[in-house]
Amino acid sequence: MTEDYRILLAGINPELTEEISNTLRKKHCQIAAIPKISDFTYPIRSCYPDLVIMDPSPDGSAAGSSLREFQERTHIPVIIISSASDISAKVHWLEAGADDYLSKPFDHRELAARVHAVLRRSALSSEPLKPEPPKAISYPDLTVDLNRYAVTFHGEKVSMPPKEIELLYCLASQPGRVLTREHLLTHIWGYNYVVDSRTIDVHIKRLRRKLISDLWTIETVWGVGYKFQLS
Repeated sequence: MTEDYRILLAGINPELTEEISNTLRKKHCQIAAIPKISDFTYPIRSCYPDLVIMDPSPDGSAAGSSLREFQERTHIPVIIISSASDISAKVHWLEAGADDYLSKPFDHRELAARVHAVLRRSALSSEPLKPEPPKAISYPDLTVDLNRYAVTFHGEKVSMPPKEIELLYCLASQPGRVLTREHLLTHIWGYNYVVDSRTIDVHIKRLRRKLISDLWTIETVWGVGYKFQLS
């Protein structure tokens, strides 16, 4: 990281906040911190950080609801750090819209690498682009409009976090093509094998629950990845 990024640390204990701050300042990041996550949307509106690192409460229910709403309104990436290492906790936060999840304790070099990967993806998506054809794909029962980040299924709008919409578009725009988990992680999250590929599996599971069609399916190609298969 060669430029100053604004990082907001929310709900992290003072000692860990200092350690993370020292690590990320060496990577040319500007750090702001708030002790509680109950009002984490307020400083976000005030300083508009490039990335949020958040340590949720044990149940995480209120923060999860706020994060889901926030992610549907903005594209600011969020990394969750938590002492909960079970898969249900990871699923909860990834489904709420988090871009990454890191279990404590962790090596600060790993956190810095994940921050770098998320910020790289965010920077690429914000670069000015040359005019290109509209990013929208339609089937008789499904429309995925990446320009508006909107999904319509059987004529009804379906609420989804941005990453789910990007994943669905990536698959649906290439029907019949097998896409590896590594390809999807790199293309959508900007990771380069930094995170567990189960991140993709969690999002695929949620897409399957929301969208049940007789015209197409999201099929698992065991040991490889996924494909959008027309019936």
